[in-house]
Amino acid sequence: MDWDKDGDILAVIAAKSSSIFLWDASVNRTSQIDSGMSKDHMSFILWSKTSPLLAVGTAKGNLLIYNQQTSRKIPIIGKHTKRITCGCWSSQNLLALGSEDNTLTISNHEGDTIRQASLRGEPGEIFFSVMKMDERSSQGESTVSMSVDKKILTLFNLNDPQNPIELAFERHYGNLVSHRWFGDGYILIGFSHGYFLVISTHINEIRSELYQARNHKDSLYSVAVSASLNKAASCGDNCIKIHELSDLKDISSVVQLDDETKGLDQLSWTDDGQLLALSTQRGTIHVFLTKLPMLGDRFGTRLAYLTSLLEVTVSNQAEGENPVAIQVEVEPTFIAVGPYHVAVGMNNRAWFYGLPKIKDIEYLGTIASMCLNADYAAALFEGKVQLHMIEGRDAEDRQQMKLFPDDNKKGRILCHALTPDFLYYGTDLGNVECVLLEEMETLKCYSHSVGVRKVFPDPNGTWLVFIDDKNGGFLFSSANTAVSCFELPDFSPTITGVLWDNWHADRGVFVAFDDDKVYTYTLHKMTIYGPQVVLVDTTALLYSQRPLLLYNGKLTCQTTSGKTSEVVLSTHSFLKSAHDTPKTSPSEFSNQLAQALKVKRFHEAWSLCESGGSEADWAELGKTCLIHMEVELAIHIYRMSGNVGMVMSLQSIQGIEERNLLAGYLAMFLDEYNLAQDLFLSSSRPAAALEMRRDLLHWDSALMLANRLAEDQIPFISKEYAIHLEFIGNYINALTHYEKGVTNNKEFQEHDEACQAGIARMSIRTGDIRRGTALAIQHPNRVLKKECGAILESMKQFSEAAQLYEKGLYYDKAASVYIRCKNWAKVGELLPNVSSPKIHFQYAKAKEADGKYKEAAQAYENGKDWDNMIRVLLDHLNNPEDAVRVVRETQSIDGAKMVARFFLRLKDYRSAIHFLVLSNCNDEAFQLAQQHGQMEVYADIIGCEATQEDYQSIALYFEEERKHFLAGQFFYKCGQYSKALNHFLKCPKTEDNQPIELAIRTVGEAKDNTLTKQLIEYLLGASDGMAMEAKYLFRLYMALQRYSEAAHTAIVIAREEQFAGNYRNAHDVLFSMHRDLQSQKIKISTDMATNLMILHSYLLVKMHVKKGDHLKGARMLIRVSNNISKFPAHVVPILTSAVIECQRAGLKKSAFDFATMLMRPEYRNQIDLKYRKKIEALVRHPNTSELEEETKPCPYCGFQLPENDLMCISCKNNIPYCIATGRHMLKEDWSMCPHCEFPALYSEFILLLETESVCPMCSENLSATQVKKITDCSRYLQNQDLDQ
Repeated sequence: MDWDKDGDILAVIAAKSSSIFLWDASVNRTSQIDSGMSKDHMSFILWSKTSPLLAVGTAKGNLLIYNQQTSRKIPIIGKHTKRITCGCWSSQNLLALGSEDNTLTISNHEGDTIRQASLRGEPGEIFFSVMKMDERSSQGESTVSMSVDKKILTLFNLNDPQNPIELAFERHYGNLVSHRWFGDGYILIGFSHGYFLVISTHINEIRSELYQARNHKDSLYSVAVSASLNKAASCGDNCIKIHELSDLKDISSVVQLDDETKGLDQLSWTDDGQLLALSTQRGTIHVFLTKLPMLGDRFGTRLAYLTSLLEVTVSNQAEGENPVAIQVEVEPTFIAVGPYHVAVGMNNRAWFYGLPKIKDIEYLGTIASMCLNADYAAALFEGKVQLHMIEGRDAEDRQQMKLFPDDNKKGRILCHALTPDFLYYGTDLGNVECVLLEEMETLKCYSHSVGVRKVFPDPNGTWLVFIDDKNGGFLFSSANTAVSCFELPDFSPTITGVLWDNWHADRGVFVAFDDDKVYTYTLHKMTIYGPQVVLVDTTALLYSQRPLLLYNGKLTCQTTSGKTSEVVLSTHSFLKSAHDTPKTSPSEFSNQLAQALKVKRFHEAWSLCESGGSEADWAELGKTCLIHMEVELAIHIYRMSGNVGMVMSLQSIQGIEERNLLAGYLAMFLDEYNLAQDLFLSSSRPAAALEMRRDLLHWDSALMLANRLAEDQIPFISKEYAIHLEFIGNYINALTHYEKGVTNNKEFQEHDEACQAGIARMSIRTGDIRRGTALAIQHPNRVLKKECGAILESMKQFSEAAQLYEKGLYYDKAASVYIRCKNWAKVGELLPNVSSPKIHFQYAKAKEADGKYKEAAQAYENGKDWDNMIRVLLDHLNNPEDAVRVVRETQSIDGAKMVARFFLRLKDYRSAIHFLVLSNCNDEAFQLAQQHGQMEVYADIIGCEATQEDYQSIALYFEEERKHFLAGQFFYKCGQYSKALNHFLKCPKTEDNQPIELAIRTVGEAKDNTLTKQLIEYLLGASDGMAMEAKYLFRLYMALQRYSEAAHTAIVIAREEQFAGNYRNAHDVLFSMHRDLQSQKIKISTDMATNLMILHSYLLVKMHVKKGDHLKGARMLIRVSNNISKFPAHVVPILTSAVIECQRAGLKKSAFDFATMLMRPEYRNQIDLKYRKKIEALVRHPNTSELEEETKPCPYCGFQLPENDLMCISCKNNIPYCIATGRHMLKEDWSMCPHCEFPALYSEFILLLETESVCPMCSENLSATQVKKITDCSRYLQNQDLDQ
């Protein structure tokens, strides 16, 4: 059996019958047709795809073609020799037949055979199609495919019948049971063992398998393809598997048929893909619904869509509500949803649902579409819209119900939409009406040129997109009176619908969609250019998806399976990037930033720029904010990018509320000056346009605006314009505008003076020299005279130029111009006021040429031309005194040469040598000194500025003259240390021993062991047996930086001085050595530190006694007396002083002890007579009472010990001593001498400096103000540890 192309007539043949039965479904009538082949049985029947032709094949291979319209029968006897088993009509009405005789025939609609081919086996499942080619063929279906003997797939090309293509497959696939063509020349093949293959018929790909899978484990019976659904299905193993043709790996659904135990059979899809039919071996037929009608609607973020034929699902994912399924009574043809209700309907009837059913209503005609809001329903039928309440009572319904339009002359309504407050509808006459629901009155009407097919208001109802009969898209605003309607850019004619974004931040974003693409638009309601609509980008739409809702860049689409899917718009890819995606490439980053800016998502754009934006990206973000008049945000952005100028400019206009004025300033900041002018002029402050043009130096525009807005500003603009014209060299027009700029108003005197100055300059420039010069002389500004003088000078009008320079007190310029005129008299008059050396030089040359040498010399001096002045003084005025003075003052080399030659002529060799050296003629000076025995003079003059060669020459000369000291000096200067030392050692000994000092310095710099040994032997008297003083050896060691030997030597020297009683000298030697070792960070020996401490204690005694502080003096004398062996020269005087001071201080026991020592035989006779009896009395009558010494904490460990003890018995540390008192230091009373850095008790040091003016240790001048108290002395204690 087979249905005709319209699906009205079913043709049926029966086994062992020669008749054909036709059943007309529209009238339910059956008719019988006699084939005329009574002895033959029918075996095959098939209707044509394009015409009412029926092909019938017989068991004997005959063919009958029957025309259903004309009832004509065409019998073709012997088309095949055996049973016709399969066939197929092409779209060109060609008939392909297969038979058990293993042949294929191609016939036309009259039954004539066009092609015939022999096959390797019995054909089965024949199809016409088009092979895949590099270029599209216009010949239609030219390829026949068939399975041969269930093993081979044969492709027969009608244009190349001699070369059929035979494709064999792997044996383990089983028999070829079914194949179907799809797409651009692809074939889907099913095999009996469950394998599922896809091949391409392109000649380069035909031998390879594009896709292979074992779709069923045991068996496969049939395959089917739906082009409308873009899906494929296969049946086997008691199940049906459905694949997406776009991705065959994607199995969209599996249907299990567990009751079918005998196996499945054939599988077929309806043309629209809505139904899938399956026959089984048991004789049953299963029909599955594979494609639901895509019915759905939305209100805000609430969706209602068909999920089965009698079920509607309501969901609101944006607000997190759970989906609700509503069972309906009919298969609807439309769905409408509001915030609280759902309406479904068909024909002229609608059913309204809340959670339960509310009511059903019959309308006056078949409903084309319906819209709901919270209270109202609006149904469109037969060109009218009926508006009524959903849940009102009948009387209230009739009262609130209204039919639009109320006048038939307004045309038929083609479309409508409801918002919470408005009803919009469009008519075939092009009217777009906005009805306010509260008043039931038309609020606004817009007349379009052609009919309006569809309307799509935004969620608030203030903006509306409509599509007209010419498939054009337009945006209409019921609220904006300035721009009520404008065309959408790049609007595709295939667009079928529009959705507005319901997310709060994207209320200006909407999408227009067709079957393949989604076009994202952005409405920019407030920009400096006015309202704008921008096409942002397009997004591909998957097959058979219908957009229902747009929310935050996500498109919710309804699919044919009754489910929803989400598509993220490509224009909102920046949302994913801002949250969790890894770093993007620079091009992707720029694209995302551009998208964010186009959809006005400025905060997301800010986040993108923060994550990795360049300066250019920040600038683009700031510019876009200015275009959209987002001043506050722009300030933050430019502050982030460091554009201080723009931030200050924006802050200055931040408080402006008037839109046009604010937009004008923003356009100006964006360099849109013409737009800014238009906006300023339409604002409440048109003068801003004039200010802008003035600031931009657009003078012509500024003058035109001033003529309209502020005539009093014309003179000032003219002056500024004239300055610009003067700058670019347009002097004639500049003169005109300067003249227009004169106000003759005393209030603007400074302005008028500037204009008069311009007139003077331009008059001279344009050739009116007399007028310009006169104006310049009269003008009070001296700078103008200079400017006009320069202009005249460039025009070679020297006389007038010099006159103006002189009037302007520019004497140098005036004199220069007078010189060019050869007016020497004028130059002479101006010369006292001239400062330019060049002018003085020119004048001096002229005077010298005239023989006036004194005037010439004076002019040379004024011009600071010292060489020429010296030449005139020597050659013409014979005045060497002044020449020498000038050379000494100016250090002129050429002048010195001239003076040297002058003295050489006078045979004053000393002076000549002096000036030759001054002129850097050292060789000439050396030769002159050598010739005339003036080498010492030369050596004295040359000083330290000579070269090594000069020093060597002098040294060699003195060596020849046996002047050892001078020879040694100059050998030392030229670095020949060995020769220098030899000469120094040959010098006779002098009182100051200067040769020895220089010898030590020489060896110190030479760092040569041989020279060192030579000098040490000399100092120890190896040459003459007379050793030099130890101090020279000490100085040598210091010069050699051999501090250890120097320290030992210093101790020896100090001991000698100490034994000799020169305690101050000994103290200074040790102190000097101590400081040198400390500066070199070398450890100071205990002997040196102890000796220095004892000597310093001795020196402190006099200081304390002098101040009357006997206790401190006594304590220091006790310390010295305990080390009396170090003072052999003054044992008795020191002990005597100790007895006396201890007695005075109340230290009776110490006085008795030292008096006892004095009574020893070796000291007794040396005691001064005036103290002897007192001391003897002390010994005879002993008093052992002793004033107990005060204790103070150790700075290291805090242990309390006597204040004069310098060794802590607890921590075993040597404690630093105070240079003012000799006591040990305290942490909380620490200071130091800023010169020698020795510590002192701050309180005692300040007290001492009230009467003393030098440091007791280093003897440097010191005042109390220079001493600072040190709060943290840990660093000095650490240094002390290192010294120890």
